[in-house]
Amino acid sequence: MKNKTRIGLILSIALLANCSWMGFNDEESSESEESGYTERGFYDKIQSNLKSKNWQVAISNLQLLESQFPFGKYAEQSQLELIYAQYMSSDYVSTIASAERFIRLHPQHPNVDYAIYVKGLSELNQSGRLFDGLFDLDNSKRDTGTGREAFATLGELIAKYPNSPYAPDARQRLISLRNLLARSEINVANYYFSRGALVAAANRGQFVVENFQQSPAVADGLAVMAQAYHMMGKDAFADNAVNVLAANFPDYPQLNEHGFDFDSRALFPSNWLLRKLPYSITAHVIPPAFDTRSQYNGLPK
Repeated sequence: MKNKTRIGLILSIALLANCSWMGFNDEESSESEESGYTERGFYDKIQSNLKSKNWQVAISNLQLLESQFPFGKYAEQSQLELIYAQYMSSDYVSTIASAERFIRLHPQHPNVDYAIYVKGLSELNQSGRLFDGLFDLDNSKRDTGTGREAFATLGELIAKYPNSPYAPDARQRLISLRNLLARSEINVANYYFSRGALVAAANRGQFVVENFQQSPAVADGLAVMAQAYHMMGKDAFADNAVNVLAANFPDYPQLNEHGFDFDSRALFPSNWLLRKLPYSITAHVIPPAFDTRSQYNGLPK
């Protein structure tokens, strides 16, 4: 009799464990099983998920709501809330995909500006700024691919919806992005100098001058052009770049009473001994490089 009792107890425990493993006792799973709800009841339950910041359950329920009521009263609003929940859960890839889908399906929706804005924020966050507050990291030396995408997306928001409530924040972010992208171009130009790729360096400097005119990096862009053209023997182009630099940035470090000091290596590196060596020696060892952020980044935007 005792053995039968033990066997029954063991079977009961095993059955309960199996139910738990299958998800019957899983609170999150039960919250996602909303097939018995009306559309309104289902939507209200999702609002509770969002209010409690239960992002993953909210995402599952929003996707389920759309599958059950694809043309329902809350379909479009639920798509917007899915974008929000995915962004808050830091799933930026899914956020971008959902935002692009909403923009494609509802280009005239009164809240399409929100979808564009969150898409831009997600692209910006994909550039990987998690540790910026902990370490002195130079974002301009990172891969700026997603930064360029964010710049294009936020620029689209401002161009199409200048009066959007999200436009002021987008404009501030664009200023930071513009300066970051311009500085990245200067970093690449400095690298090209180190490789002897003078035409490529000049092109990078010109790109900054033509496309990021309000950026503090324009001064270095002009200096890059002057230096590269001088080293290529194109003195007319070099002189033109120097004249524009002197007119707009008269206190640029390599400008003096004689014009532009093409032989200076004061900006790079900081090793005083190398700077004491004759230019004929250091020209082959220390390539030109330009970085005047400490001087110009504080200028009014």
